[in-house]
Amino acid sequence: MASAVPAASYREGAAETVMKPEEILRIVDAIHRDKNIDKEIVFQAIEAALVTALARQYGETSEIVIAINRTDGSISGSHDGQPIESAELAGRIGAQTAKQVIIQKIREAERDAIHDEFEEQVGHMVSGVVTRFEGATATVALGSQEAILPRSEQIPGESFHANERIRATIFEVRKVGSRVKIILSRIRPQLVQRLFEQEIPEIADGVIEIRAIAREPGYRSKVAVISSDNRIDCVGACVGVRGNRIKNIVEELGGERIDIVRWSDDLQVLVPNALQPAEVDEVILCQMLGRGIVLVREDQLSLAIGRRGQNVRLASKLCGWDIEIMTQEELDQQIERATAGFASIAGIDDSLAERLVGEGFLSYDDLSVIEPDDLMEMGGLSAEQVDAIVEEAEQRAQLAEVAAADERRKQREQERIAKATADAEAADAAEAAAQPTEAALAGGGSEGEAEAPDGVSDASGESS
Repeated sequence: MASAVPAASYREGAAETVMKPEEILRIVDAIHRDKNIDKEIVFQAIEAALVTALARQYGETSEIVIAINRTDGSISGSHDGQPIESAELAGRIGAQTAKQVIIQKIREAERDAIHDEFEEQVGHMVSGVVTRFEGATATVALGSQEAILPRSEQIPGESFHANERIRATIFEVRKVGSRVKIILSRIRPQLVQRLFEQEIPEIADGVIEIRAIAREPGYRSKVAVISSDNRIDCVGACVGVRGNRIKNIVEELGGERIDIVRWSDDLQVLVPNALQPAEVDEVILCQMLGRGIVLVREDQLSLAIGRRGQNVRLASKLCGWDIEIMTQEELDQQIERATAGFASIAGIDDSLAERLVGEGFLSYDDLSVIEPDDLMEMGGLSAEQVDAIVEEAEQRAQLAEVAAADERRKQREQERIAKATADAEAADAAEAAAQPTEAALAGGGSEGEAEAPDGVSDASGESS
């Protein structure tokens, strides 16, 4: 244990004390106001700094207790149960160490306060100004704090300029050393929700509620809304007069298409709404698979599926169910194939095959993921029989996948050959059109001789 310094040293340094009670209170108050840090945290930081400073003197194994009076700023302490003189506490011994520890503790407290402040705002929309770029990552000033908007969290195709004001949601907040890293996003569904809340008063007031959002950023979003007041049309209120409300949201999202649909707890109603603008003939719900089979007319098939499957994919996310689009003819063909295929598996008779199809199982892949208990109950089967059936279904599903992949490969090859053939024919046609015809070379005609091409001799033998 280090020996104590004579009391005379403390008296000699009393004039240079840096830990006067009134100064402590002033420091605590200033930090509280400037850094928005709770006063108690600052007091605790100073106490910890003094403990660290005195431990250098008394030894790291010493039991040192320091307390600051929250009212008058006076300091009291003990060392291994023995009181420490106030002169020692207020003196300059260990003052530099105490200062460093205080600064560190205050920075940590400031970091924690900033982290807690923005952590509460995760998912909320903020507005900031773009200050600079590092590669494709934009740095955005949020008041006195900086946040980043990575390329991966930007809407595809959008770009920003320095000093441009943007809106985004806070996606993630985390501590990185002595700093707080705030990550923004413009691709999450929360941004669409916050924009709706800002642009549509009925949503902000709670009269209209957003029940679900499905989004493919930069391309299309589907928003399901419901009104608690029957007198208010939830869809019309969101669109606004002449579409002025939704127009502002679309512009903020860079032209992203937004479908507003009416929410219903009844899937028979919600699924057709979610698939708009396509017209739906029938919805068949397969409860065991969580799948909805939607029947449409042939002329509505491509509209229901959407470009690259976008419409049905978003509708599935919105409803929380897997949605499969087909015509009545396609469904009949799948039912016929599935019934015959299931019945060919050992342990499944015609009755069970029809019951499985009736529950929505239309492929070997569907059958391979059935719950064993459900299959045992449906067919009165033993556990061993069910295991054998599922194993057989898995094998057939794998073979079917291989065959489908091979068929896709052949189709792509045929398309490639067809394209190459068409390109070659087009090139031949263009080359033939560029060659002069015999009639043009011979000249003549009812209204006079045709002008000979450059470099071709006319009838007199002179070159034109």
